[in-house]
Amino acid sequence: MPDYTVPRFDHPPRPLAQRLGAILWPSFFSAAVMTMVFFAFVDPLALRDMTFPDMPLTRTLGYSIAFFMFWLATAASSAFTWILLRPASRYNRPLPPE
Repeated sequence: MPDYTVPRFDHPPRPLAQRLGAILWPSFFSAAVMTMVFFAFVDPLALRDMTFPDMPLTRTLGYSIAFFMFWLATAASSAFTWILLRPASRYNRPLPPE
């Protein structure tokens, strides 16, 4: 007879490095692709002239700022997906008896 007082989980927790890698690596790749596609059509200096004409931004700085903004957006999307896909047994209650 199984002991139903002990919580039953569907799989062991993943290491932190694996969880962070599953969020940061795909978002890094997506940000790199988005940066290349965006700047194939938009010049960073023209964008600077339309938005912040008085700031001394170079092309390289514009590329860097855009990349990190894209990375932040895609990392937030990946983290939100990870939160939604967590098993209920991790944060809610044990699984029902078999």
